[in-house]
Amino acid sequence: METTIRPARPGDEQHIFRLVRELAQFEKLEHQLTGTAAALGVHLFGERPAAEALIAERSSGVVGYALFFATYSTFLTRPGLYLEDLYVSEAERGTGVGTALLRRVAQLACERDAGRLEWSVLDWNQRAIEFYIASGAQLLPDWRICRVTGAELARLGVG
Repeated sequence: METTIRPARPGDEQHIFRLVRELAQFEKLEHQLTGTAAALGVHLFGERPAAEALIAERSSGVVGYALFFATYSTFLTRPGLYLEDLYVSEAERGTGVGTALLRRVAQLACERDAGRLEWSVLDWNQRAIEFYIASGAQLLPDWRICRVTGAELARLGVG
């Protein structure tokens, strides 16, 4: 079965958000999913897009997506891309869809003269870790993600 990878376009936010919900269920993080397809559409296709997305389509419909945004490395003095999500529906895993999505994001990074492509992976998701390592990624053991949200973000922003 052939896979088509294409840029997301208005209307795709419904498909992407359906897959985001699947991702939240897979990661057992449904309680953190508070967004909406409409908000996703604004942030992907509005006046000032915050991110971009690629869609993976097969004859059965939209089966995966990659959502990413621009970053910058002061050490490299070059732009980069951060892959927020790479998700493929469970029934389509192992068929090359994830590889096709990751490869296309890497191609875009190269086309944009990015110095790096980065993402995070949950430490328990061994299948994803193995997939990423097989794709050439390095796991960075010395780095930790820092996050400020909700009331703490508001408090820090008032500062």
